[in-house]
Amino acid sequence: MVAPLQPSHPQLAVSGAIFRDGKVLLVRRARSPGKGFYSFPGGRVEFGESLHTALHREVDEETGLKIEIVGLAGWREVLPGTGGGGGHYLIMSFAARWRAKEPVLNDEHDDFKWLEPDAIGDLQVTGGLQEVIAAARRLI
Repeated sequence: MVAPLQPSHPQLAVSGAIFRDGKVLLVRRARSPGKGFYSFPGGRVEFGESLHTALHREVDEETGLKIEIVGLAGWREVLPGTGGGGGHYLIMSFAARWRAKEPVLNDEHDDFKWLEPDAIGDLQVTGGLQEVIAAARRLI
């Protein structure tokens, strides 16, 4: 199998720290990059799409959830060779509140957990996740 070509420029992406009853949603990646790591739902922003529209679309595609975006909780830059699967990504992470539906994962993820932010413990998570959760929690 031939690996897909990586873009020659940085990719803009979004993710959502979604809170429900004091717990945050984490989803486990089913494939690379980050296979086996828990993170937030999210993905690339399409050309001409606002960050909020992209986040609503990605959360719906990946989990089926309906959310209310509260505000920007932080950002992370993933450079080639640092866990981004060779890609260069700028990920804008938003704090959000769960509004409706239960998680139904697509094939990008193979598990989900609603966790108290202090109960993540030694769960294998993507870099910077704890900092974004702390910032998002302050906004919620």
